[in-house]
Amino acid sequence: MRFVDEYRNEAGAQKFVQAIRRVATRPWTIMEICGGQTHTLIKSGIDELLPPEITLVHGPGCPVCVTPLELIDRAIAIARRPEVIFTSFGDMLRVPGSGTDLLSVKAQGGDVRMVYSPLDAVKLAQKFPERQVVFFAVGFETTAPGNAMAVWQARQLGLTNFSILCSHVLVPPAMEAILGSSGNRVQGFLAAGHVCTVMGYWEYEPIAEKYRVPIVVTGFEPLDLLQGIYMTLQALEEGRWGVENQYSRSVKREGNVSAQQLVQKVFQVCDRQWRGIGPIPQSGYGLRPEFAAFDAALRFNVAGLTAQESPLCIAGAILQGLKKPHECSAFGTLCTPEHPLGAPMVSSEGACAAYYQYARARGKVSG
Repeated sequence: MRFVDEYRNEAGAQKFVQAIRRVATRPWTIMEICGGQTHTLIKSGIDELLPPEITLVHGPGCPVCVTPLELIDRAIAIARRPEVIFTSFGDMLRVPGSGTDLLSVKAQGGDVRMVYSPLDAVKLAQKFPERQVVFFAVGFETTAPGNAMAVWQARQLGLTNFSILCSHVLVPPAMEAILGSSGNRVQGFLAAGHVCTVMGYWEYEPIAEKYRVPIVVTGFEPLDLLQGIYMTLQALEEGRWGVENQYSRSVKREGNVSAQQLVQKVFQVCDRQWRGIGPIPQSGYGLRPEFAAFDAALRFNVAGLTAQESPLCIAGAILQGLKKPHECSAFGTLCTPEHPLGAPMVSSEGACAAYYQYARARGKVSG
């Protein structure tokens, strides 16, 4: 555990906290993009250690949370078909659609299976040639190379019974949507280190320049986050903007070029609907025309399904950093992890789930 514990060291954390307190001279609002970072911040109590000048808000960095409701309904419609083996990562199984979820479809007899890799779904397609195998391809740029490889491999193998239901979303357009909104309150960003491990951080440089904000690529352990906050705060106090890399042990400016090239061969940038936020132009990946045969939405004719969000759920405001989870009237009462109204409460990376699990235990929020 040495290489983990060194980033959870209490003495090191206190040094960063003291440094942050010395630097902060006025109120600043910083957004972390990644849901995993949100959970570390709340679980570790970092939000309570910071001086009152620093406000942390939680961005749309949970891929499960921003997957559109209609796409969940499309997944459910496909999974109910008797000829289909529907595969997904586990965190998507309990995300509520309009009336049910994938786990309930499984309980009712649907062949819904949790897998640990999209390549597991390709193997199932090889094993069961008489069945249609569908993988729920959800995620940010982090998971795109694996999903691209699955489609690429399926084509190389000549599989006609494998397809993906694709809902990839991209971080930079979401950041621009937040910074360009009339109600924006974000003055600096902690960028998600795992996304940048794949894509690098060159895409963030024009955004930092255009909106004059500091963006710090940050890891996921408590000391990573404290250092990222400190670096962002230093830039804000000094009136600097640009991109800095706290997570240098994993991230290079150019990213993983081989992974990017594979993604570009299989996917193309497209407009994408974000749950709770709405459409963001050029903010997702879709399959290129030459790979359309692997598009489950087309194969099963579900692309036209639409859905309506619960009026009680304020996930959109939370994902844009406009409100905190405990400001929702349904938080902890009508909306709980056992009976969620929206994905941020059920997802392992959702801000609502983090507040429910950790902040409530500290007695800081009601519900």
